[in-house]
Amino acid sequence: MSTTGHIVSRFRPTRLDGILLAVLIVVAAWLWYRSAIGVAYRWDWAQALSTVFASGESGDTPFFLTGIYATLRLSAWGAVLATIMGVLIGVGRYSGVRALRVFCGTYIQILRNIPPLVFIFIFYFFISSQLMPLLGLDALFNRPAEDASGWQRFLFGPPALWENLISGVLCISFISAAYIAEVVRAGLAAIPRGQWEAGESLGIPLLDRYRFVIFPQALARIAPPLTGQYISLVKDSSIVSLISVQELTFVGSEIANSSGLLFEVWLLVAFVYFLLCLSLSILLRQVERRMTRHFHQFA
Repeated sequence: MSTTGHIVSRFRPTRLDGILLAVLIVVAAWLWYRSAIGVAYRWDWAQALSTVFASGESGDTPFFLTGIYATLRLSAWGAVLATIMGVLIGVGRYSGVRALRVFCGTYIQILRNIPPLVFIFIFYFFISSQLMPLLGLDALFNRPAEDASGWQRFLFGPPALWENLISGVLCISFISAAYIAEVVRAGLAAIPRGQWEAGESLGIPLLDRYRFVIFPQALARIAPPLTGQYISLVKDSSIVSLISVQELTFVGSEIANSSGLLFEVWLLVAFVYFLLCLSLSILLRQVERRMTRHFHQFA
């Protein structure tokens, strides 16, 4: 089988995969059985579902759904900003300019070696609280809710929560950008030196050399690790619930504590995260296959 066919071939489950799946099903069934007879907890899924998807007195969107929307916004904007920052820092890390290389390397080492929770607290309480007033964004965040247009609400949510949303997006973007930068640097380092020399000998400007020669080849190599990083970004977005960003984890915690349906609500939260990450994984896998097929057609 050719390299191209091997890369784009579909996943074929093996006997070991079937055995592992059967073991997981047996373990899950045993845990369910033991919880039913040995745990003093009364499951009430009907009440949990009605509580989670209950609308307010004025017919507002259910609180649980607003948390899902906030997680989607947080993840989408975080992925966009983290990609831009990660690509720029990764290129700088691979640059021949020593000062730029040292600066980008320092950023990567600091962000990758500080626990995300510690960084979020430092950023939110010591940087964000001082940075927002300094940039004059108080008027934007304190604007009346009726002044926000429909597309602004769709993209950013209610104006009263914009400050928390921006803080959360910046936090997860700065963290994810450090990992994306290393992926980009490794992808650039994997390009044969002859490709760089060929572009230079043809007189192609540096920016066009990156755009048309280097990045298309690097992108096919870094697509798999980037997929994993984007999925991690969605899961890591739950951390910003600690700075009162009303995303899925924050909403789930509020509902679970107020209703007392701890297991049911948290299992629903876990199931929603699973669906989000699985959908993203399938989507990015299709994009990866198309990119790999396109690259090998013209390689």
